[in-house]
Amino acid sequence: MDQQTNDSLAAVLAAHPPAPGALLPLLHALQDSLGHVPPEAVPAIAEHLNLSRAEVHGVISYYHFFRQQPPGRAVLQVCRAEACQSRGAEALLAHAEARLGCTSHSTRADGAVTLEPVYCLGLCASSPALMLNERLHARMSAAKLDALLEKEGL
Repeated sequence: MDQQTNDSLAAVLAAHPPAPGALLPLLHALQDSLGHVPPEAVPAIAEHLNLSRAEVHGVISYYHFFRQQPPGRAVLQVCRAEACQSRGAEALLAHAEARLGCTSHSTRADGAVTLEPVYCLGLCASSPALMLNERLHARMSAAKLDALLEKEGL
């Protein structure tokens, strides 16, 4: 691990003492700090919380929220929950893949953007919804997405 990863991991471990239920808050804090949960951090997390590496890895891989690789400079999340699906989210996601040149759960080759399908952004009454760099956008269409991506230089 590089020094930044070591320092971030040490700070997160210090802030999250071993206790039942500590794993998810610890993982969220580490991802908030680094942008992802590096696989090389799993052994230290497991030891700190007295869990097996498999338990820690299982949680990381189960929840789509956790990234195991650094994200692109921009992160586009397209909601795929039922309300958004009923209003065209699948077509919106397909349009985003074609427009950005990358597939879901991946980062474009130039590192500019990561595309992530997510389940519920909480804008069900204003679907379909997406989030770009932690800013919510509602009632999206392919044209609105194109305008938003153009504005962001993507």
